[in-house]
Amino acid sequence: MNSNPSPLPREGGGLRPQSGALPTEIPAYAGTHAFKADFPGLAGGWHYLDTAATAQKPQVVIDAVVRALGADYATVHRGVYARSADMTLAYEAARARVASFIGAKSDEIVFTRGATEAINLVAYSLCAGEQPILPKGSRVMLSQLEHHSNIVPWQLAGYQIDVCPLTGDGQIDLDWLAANLTAQHKLVALAHISNVLGSVLDGARVAEIARKVGALVLLDGCQAAARLPVDVAALGCDFYTFSGHKFYGPTGVGVLWGKTELLERMPPWQGGGSMIDRVSFAQTTYAPAPTRFEAGTPAIAEVLGLHAAVDYVAAIGLERIERHEAALVRELREQLRRRNDVTLFGPEHSAGIVSFALEGVHPHDLGTILDEAGPDGSRVAIRAGHHCAQPLMEYLGVPATARASFGLYSDKSDVAALLRGIERTARIFK
Repeated sequence: MNSNPSPLPREGGGLRPQSGALPTEIPAYAGTHAFKADFPGLAGGWHYLDTAATAQKPQVVIDAVVRALGADYATVHRGVYARSADMTLAYEAARARVASFIGAKSDEIVFTRGATEAINLVAYSLCAGEQPILPKGSRVMLSQLEHHSNIVPWQLAGYQIDVCPLTGDGQIDLDWLAANLTAQHKLVALAHISNVLGSVLDGARVAEIARKVGALVLLDGCQAAARLPVDVAALGCDFYTFSGHKFYGPTGVGVLWGKTELLERMPPWQGGGSMIDRVSFAQTTYAPAPTRFEAGTPAIAEVLGLHAAVDYVAAIGLERIERHEAALVRELREQLRRRNDVTLFGPEHSAGIVSFALEGVHPHDLGTILDEAGPDGSRVAIRAGHHCAQPLMEYLGVPATARASFGLYSDKSDVAALLRGIERTARIFK
């Protein structure tokens, strides 16, 4: 792949990989993956199975960030000199690119520091101001499998929380939701894909259920945006969030999508430069959305890096990525099921994530041994712990799980290395 981004244009565009640089498709189940070479973090035979925590970065994203911080660097939305104007065009082109990627409009995209900040923004702004959209102390419906970032913000903002249970195979129980969601619930906030179980939510059905009682819907798309096609209009939700670093982009940047009519009514939750219309000591008026939610100098290089990541993923195709990761999940689950010392968690058909427990071995011990070079020199990186989902661990009756999570660069060799490491660990502890 050509790792040199095209020059930053004066009018529109952004930092992009050269066209035609990507293979046309991912094999359904490749032995040695065609895209591994694009990711310098995977060099040296390291088997990285922690993409659900943070994805490795393709060279084109790294180059975009380096260029943005170097030859092209300038502030945005302020300078009248040419380079600042160019950078402003590139920054807003990134907003437009993200919007088109999820079927939205540019003025509905707010750049945040991550999905965590995006959810906090929604939680505070919905019940703030002289005419809040939701009264303080409103009831919000979450689920048993939510990440802490979709629990704690609602607690801090003073909402009353109800919890939707799970089905036997680890899906959010939408039949229960339909029967128990009432007009008292003002908002439903759920993970589009569970970061522990890989459970895929039927977001459109959630929106249909919520509309019947007049509730708003927020979907946490951190695990979904880079794994399956997302169209916010088709989903019918009111807010959608995801993080750049889980999308093969930089850390420090995230996306909040919100319906225009809601963003226009929501007051800012941080104050400073850029987000204002006019400031005086007596009174301040605010810029329209999305600018009113982007106080201060933004994460310029990170946003341009996210643009490059979106282009990279789009050129490959989310449908192909989804099929590829599903094949790897299917293979790993089949192999683990053959062992009588492994417990699998979550649904059979999960999205890119497999959580499990090895009998008699704490997940932290498993993760430590996997990270030690085996006889063949291979090292495997998995996540071991509660995965920022302690209520789910309590529900599962375990203190922690081992989690293998795939990315578009994962392949059969990663599955094989993990299985060899599990066998080696089992022998050590026996």
